Amino acid sequence: MIEKTEIPELKLLPIHEYAGVNELDPIKYYTYPVFGKMYRKRVELCLSQCNGGEKILEIGFGTGLTFINLNSMYKEIHGLDLTVEINKVGELFKRHGVKTYLKNGSVLTMPYDENTFDTVLLISILEHLKPDELTQAFSEIYRVLKPGGQVIYGVPVEREFMVFMFRLLGHNIRDEHFSTEEDVYLAAKQIFQEVKRIRMFGIPSFMGEVYQIGHFVK
Repeated sequence: MIEKTEIPELKLLPIHEYAGVNELDPIKYYTYPVFGKMYRKRVELCLSQCNGGEKILEIGFGTGLTFINLNSMYKEIHGLDLTVEINKVGELFKRHGVKTYLKNGSVLTMPYDENTFDTVLLISILEHLKPDELTQAFSEIYRVLKPGGQVIYGVPVEREFMVFMFRLLGHNIRDEHFSTEEDVYLAAKQIFQEVKRIRMFGIPSFMGEVYQIGHFVK
């Protein structure tokens, strides 16, 4: 059950402006009639849990589609991503008045000092890790968070409907997802204090739960 929290509208640039990622990035799906609404909603639910503050780190930021929203919530937006062209992404948002601090790197060994960030955000990232890597990832997140800082993550719920959606979009889920939502949740609970889990249902809702948001604090 979703608690009564204000859910912000995702503020997107024109899709053709996004740059710096490869053809596997899902940015194009945000314009699709039904899929697009679900893609936007999962991001909006994650954003609704961000408390604001001095510094946020988004891991796996991709095109930077959260950056306009985050710019009104945090003084500094930091991003870490394995593959994106950080100069292209940074320059794009600079033109739109959003200053960013972006690096290439892995959540497993992050290039940041201890106790740096108020929030760490990961949207559709942790399912790509293998279960035995999740504890290391959350340990690194714990290290870079300030005391009392929050980690917000979103992960898909693997059900027949989710597998079907991936096939419609031309993807084999087994090639991309290695950890389930329960794997991620249990790993987070080992290290952090749980605040809440939010369950997102498909469109139409009888399709069942398709996405899960976790909110934990250090």
